[in-house]
Amino acid sequence: MFINLLIAIFFFQVGLEIRHGLKDFKSVIVPIVAALGGMIFPAFIFLVLNPNSHVWATAMPTDIALALGVLSLLGNRVHPQARIFLLTLAIADDLFSLMILGAFYGDDLNPEKALSTLGAAALGALLPLSKSHSNRAIKVLTPFSTYFIVPVIIAINIPLDIDLNSFTSTTMVALVIARSIGKILGITLFAWIAIKLGGKTQINLKAIAGIGALAGMGMTVSLVIAEIAAKNQAELDQVRLGLFVSAILSGIIGYVWLRRTPASR
Repeated sequence: MFINLLIAIFFFQVGLEIRHGLKDFKSVIVPIVAALGGMIFPAFIFLVLNPNSHVWATAMPTDIALALGVLSLLGNRVHPQARIFLLTLAIADDLFSLMILGAFYGDDLNPEKALSTLGAAALGALLPLSKSHSNRAIKVLTPFSTYFIVPVIIAINIPLDIDLNSFTSTTMVALVIARSIGKILGITLFAWIAIKLGGKTQINLKAIAGIGALAGMGMTVSLVIAEIAAKNQAELDQVRLGLFVSAILSGIIGYVWLRRTPASR
């Protein structure tokens, strides 16, 4: 019950961020399109490597808190617009992930889980708050989510009792490859297409590729999907391990990449 309450608070904050971050469509078209690429490519790669798997959608979400946390370690080494690009991309990613959760896994949602995910996110996105109240709620909930809720959810799902066979399981390997490679390819390619079609951004494609690497860090939303989609405990453990490994790998790649890449156009 307690963890469902924490998940509900997290998704309520996500809903607030979605409404707040996607209000000016023209200024966010490139990261929104990039977010689509960063979901399509990992899902496609995962299904190529692991056909007919029911947990394919766990390859798609980006963890806002983890990705922004690594980006903050870089300080002024990255262009200020890189954070805005990543935040917008991650918000759009969460919105699309929630739509996929409802469309493809709705039948697997029990009422309590539905309220703590889709219901809470919808409430955050649709609650008629003024701009000042919305900003205040985000400022209060963001540190609580970042420094308490996300660590609790991750800690609960850290694969401590690891079966060595899980490291070579198709699900685990497919998830690591799909997230660490698919996010970079999908986000960079779709951002390039959006720019060619007239979209505007203040950071270059190399920096966008680095952001794509950070977007491979997907824990919270992916874990929620995994708990709904996994057919058994063994599969859930394989997904947890894959997410954990890909988050570490993607975080390292993104940090090193962006540390060495000028972000300005």
